[in-house]
Amino acid sequence: MNKRDYYEILGVSKTADDKEIKSAFRKLAKQYHPDINKSPDAPEKFKEAQEAYAVLSDPEKRSQYDKYGHAAFDQMNGGAGFDFSDFDFSDIFSDLFGSAFGGFSGFGGSRGQSRSRARRGSDRLMKVDLTFNEAVFGCKKTINIDFYDECDSCDGKGGKGEKKCPSCHGAGVINTEQSTLFGTFMSRTTCPNCKGSGTIYESTCSKCRGTGKLRKNKDLEVKIPAGVDTGNQLRLSGKGDSGLNGGPNGDLYLEFRVRDHELFERDGNDIYLELPITITDAVLGCKKDIPTLYGNVKLNIPEGTNSGDKHRLKGKGIEDLHTGTKGNMYVVINVVIPNKLDKKQKKLFEELDDTNLKTSAFKTIEDYLKKNK
Repeated sequence: MNKRDYYEILGVSKTADDKEIKSAFRKLAKQYHPDINKSPDAPEKFKEAQEAYAVLSDPEKRSQYDKYGHAAFDQMNGGAGFDFSDFDFSDIFSDLFGSAFGGFSGFGGSRGQSRSRARRGSDRLMKVDLTFNEAVFGCKKTINIDFYDECDSCDGKGGKGEKKCPSCHGAGVINTEQSTLFGTFMSRTTCPNCKGSGTIYESTCSKCRGTGKLRKNKDLEVKIPAGVDTGNQLRLSGKGDSGLNGGPNGDLYLEFRVRDHELFERDGNDIYLELPITITDAVLGCKKDIPTLYGNVKLNIPEGTNSGDKHRLKGKGIEDLHTGTKGNMYVVINVVIPNKLDKKQKKLFEELDDTNLKTSAFKTIEDYLKKNK
């Protein structure tokens, strides 16, 4: 049976560079590797792709193939075709399938990790409730936190009476030799007996039950900066769970939830206040004492004010968490219409209506209605 063209097998052009060729083979290797693909033709397709890559990734062999095709290797190997049994595929397989393929025999694969690495402790997240004023002006708050700390009985080791693991002889990994279609390779796996540490203990720590950590609880005083809002987070470095094998502690993140204010509504660094006024206040104008975050101020409300009119008080908003500049306060007018009137009030409104208070806006609508009867 005639062999397929190597470029066709990998699905690349004859001008493909090394990066394209390697990428194409990686894709095929992952698709047809017999340990992943159990279809009957997978081993043959994988072997075919392997052979094509072994030739085209080698500049000298690729040059020979471009000149003479498959015949170049038939002549070299007595008509048996290209022999790729000594080709090093370890970097590809290790990259694709992990450390189990990291040590093909004869290629000096990477050595397994002899001891567990120092590992950083876990970060923790805690929700903190704040009043509106606490968030606006900042505060000091004592919070109670749960965290995992190193066991003081076994110094975080999880046991007592340390000795070399007999299963891996202190290496932390176990090597096993495996044979496949492509030759023999060494599989390196984490030692299940010592879990990669290389050591075991004569007895498990009864206090932490072998975990090396204990759950603890403590009060922590925290300074909350001015201007925080719901959803903002504050990072406290090193206040999370303790690390493993000498690793640093994780961090503690405080996420804030700010309660609503009875009068003010917040929008970023601006605040809004709805101010109810009477009809007479709106018509005649008035002065009102207005509560702000920084004390009361007197607001002048001009005559002829309508519901929805907005007055800005510059710099009376919330201090920006990062820049320190203050937002504004907006007073939104709400002209309150009374639901019930006594006889005297009703008579006054009737007399007022007789004085023809209609504005040009009313006249415009009336003229339109007359024209479109």
